[in-house]
Amino acid sequence: MISKSKNQIKIILLLIFSTFALYFLLARLGFIFPLRDVAEVLCLRECESPQIRHSVISGNQLLNYSQTVEELIGENIDKSKSSILIEKSKHRITLYYNQKPIKSYPVVFGSSPRGDKFKEGDRRTPEGIFRIKDLYPHPSWSKFIWLDYPNAASWRKHFQAKTTGEISWFDSIGGEVGIHGVPQGSDEMIDNKNNWTWGCPSLKNQDVDELYKAVKIGTLIEVVP
Repeated sequence: MISKSKNQIKIILLLIFSTFALYFLLARLGFIFPLRDVAEVLCLRECESPQIRHSVISGNQLLNYSQTVEELIGENIDKSKSSILIEKSKHRITLYYNQKPIKSYPVVFGSSPRGDKFKEGDRRTPEGIFRIKDLYPHPSWSKFIWLDYPNAASWRKHFQAKTTGEISWFDSIGGEVGIHGVPQGSDEMIDNKNNWTWGCPSLKNQDVDELYKAVKIGTLIEVVP
């Protein structure tokens, strides 16, 4: 009897371990959200709709593009006051300081620049409110400013797209979205508005280098159509 009970306990523990192993594998592959986001994704707490955080500049011009950020703000930049607005339809990314627009840069996207990102491989840039997850030099594209996509709002939109049939239930959500430069000597791709990435916003190398110095982990980034 004791032996039978021990075997049952072993089977239960094995099932628990297997369930958790499968969950973490699916989460790693982008098929299910991390446990830490359960409450927000399933709206167990009140879900807030993302609100526009930046006042949009009228027109399509690039604000203060001929000046450096140091000239506009000063050398001692308080990175906690910085934020970024990306306007996909205007191919414009703007640095804000104290919630005021300071400088804009030309930017391009993936080969499917219109529409929100719902799955891996759709070559779209996700829209919404994000935070910088990490920053580091990139061997091919100068710098990489890594966004926290997918966040809870991204997961909600991903599952909604599955329920409406816009994407397949076998599609994963994707990740590794960030702001970066271009291959060395390829700045003309930005001037020509050549949408060449898999969905990441791409700037000229000198521009991403400058932007890199004005932000930090946790900086807010808003992406609008």
